[in-house]
Amino acid sequence: MRWWGRLGRRMHRAALLFAVLGAVIGGLAVAGLTWWLLWLGLGAKAETPNQVDLTRIALSVTAGAGGAVALVVAYRRQRDLERGRFAELFGAAARQLGDDDPAVRLAGVYAMAGVADEFSAPVRRQQCVDVLCGYLRLPYEPDDGANHLISRAETAQESGREIERVYRIRHNDREVRGTIVRVIADHLRPYSEASWSRCDFDFTGGVLENADFEATEFGGRWTTFARARFVGDRFTDFNRARFTGHHVTFRDATFTAPIVNFENTEFRTARTTFDGVTFESPRTCFDEAKFAGAHTGFVGARFVGARTSWRSAAFQAELTSFAQATLDGERVSFEHAAFSGQRVAFTAAQLYATAVTFEEAELGAAPRLRRRTTREIDFVGAEFHGAVSFARSTIAGHTADFREGDFFGEISFTATRFTAGETHFDRPKAWVGVRFDWDDNLTRKPQSVNPNPWPPVPEGTPAPSA
Repeated sequence: MRWWGRLGRRMHRAALLFAVLGAVIGGLAVAGLTWWLLWLGLGAKAETPNQVDLTRIALSVTAGAGGAVALVVAYRRQRDLERGRFAELFGAAARQLGDDDPAVRLAGVYAMAGVADEFSAPVRRQQCVDVLCGYLRLPYEPDDGANHLISRAETAQESGREIERVYRIRHNDREVRGTIVRVIADHLRPYSEASWSRCDFDFTGGVLENADFEATEFGGRWTTFARARFVGDRFTDFNRARFTGHHVTFRDATFTAPIVNFENTEFRTARTTFDGVTFESPRTCFDEAKFAGAHTGFVGARFVGARTSWRSAAFQAELTSFAQATLDGERVSFEHAAFSGQRVAFTAAQLYATAVTFEEAELGAAPRLRRRTTREIDFVGAEFHGAVSFARSTIAGHTADFREGDFFGEISFTATRFTAGETHFDRPKAWVGVRFDWDDNLTRKPQSVNPNPWPPVPEGTPAPSA
């Protein structure tokens, strides 16, 4: 591959020559085209030039070529100066961010943001954003965030010997990290003079303390919060945030702040992933959030805080999946939520909260103008424990499948509208405390609801004797 490297260096050195030749040839082409248009459109005639005219034309062409060469050289010199200035400012800001003094690190945050604002080329701005995000990915323990220590010693027993380990601490780092989040968020809001919304953001494994991303827009191709820890003593706020890029992921992230707010948040990405996320916060709110695109996933997510709300949320992705998710705590609400994609999956989900409500929700969409019907509502193998209510909800689409469900508690389908082509409750693992409008009068049961005869018989239940 050495020959390839030598060829690349030669091409780089010859770039100026190519640029000059291109400028000269382009100038001659423009002059020729102009003359042709004059001759064709205005009837300009060519006369045989004398020696003075030839000399004048030659001097004009030479001057034009020289001007083109001067412009190309000046442009390249200016570009090289800008590259050198960027490298100088970028390096100085990066050194400040790595300083031991927190005041110098704070100055480094604003210096790096200033470099990103000054150099608007996407590659340059992305480099600055990557450094700020990289700082948030550095190891950090919130308990040490506000202390003045530069090291911490711990003693442990190993193989019968006492060993002391000393850990270095970036003292007073909480303010620096909080400033980075504020600077990033300010550049993602509509009033920002220099918008960073088209940049990619990688917070993988980072620790975000009392993170406030209210009214921001993440429009880069990739926005990654995978394995991030959202901590703090106040909140994590994405209220009215917009995700409009290609892919946003919170995979395996953990939320422990007292309040997690995704109210009115819009996810208009091709793929939105919350798979494996753990919400331990006392209150988690997705009220009126909107999910579009091809895929919205909460596969294996754990909602174990006291209250989780999806009131009036709109799930419009082609696939919305809560498969194997755990909905626990005191109350989980999907009231007035609308699931209108091609497929909605709660496969093997665990509905363990004291109260889980889908009241007045729309699960599935009937065919309408410019909108296809939902193919499947999938609750196969789901576990309904505690009080679960589908009262006054609508179960629509082509098929709704509750087969092999574990119904044990107070499960209400009263006043539920079963408009799906087929709804299946066959082969339940348990059937205790389930209520329907036709419990006292089976003639009111829709023909589309199976099995027949009714009610469903749990697996392993002996058949009634003749």
